[in-house]
Amino acid sequence: MKVRLCGTDEVGEGEMIQATVSGKPPFAVYQVEGEFFVSDDTCTHGKASLADEGDLEGHCITCTWHDGKFDIRTGEATAAPCTAPIKVYPVKIEENAVWIDLE
Repeated sequence: MKVRLCGTDEVGEGEMIQATVSGKPPFAVYQVEGEFFVSDDTCTHGKASLADEGDLEGHCITCTWHDGKFDIRTGEATAAPCTAPIKVYPVKIEENAVWIDLE
């Protein structure tokens, strides 16, 4: 199932937003160096919203609850106390919008 998360103009360079799809947990949409990335929005360690409470620096999102970090390209946990990765999704840009496939 292909879903539209947001318009490309809704996410500024070096920024992120939370996007929701009915019946699914929230997603975080990031723009870094003109490229868009999407992950689950909830930190795997402290259950904080990465889009609302995180700090994005390059391709690294820091959960400000406990300073755990993830690579938004792969979902890999890159700093303790986070050990479990976040799920990331392949992104397609079509009609000036960010789309992901939930299949």
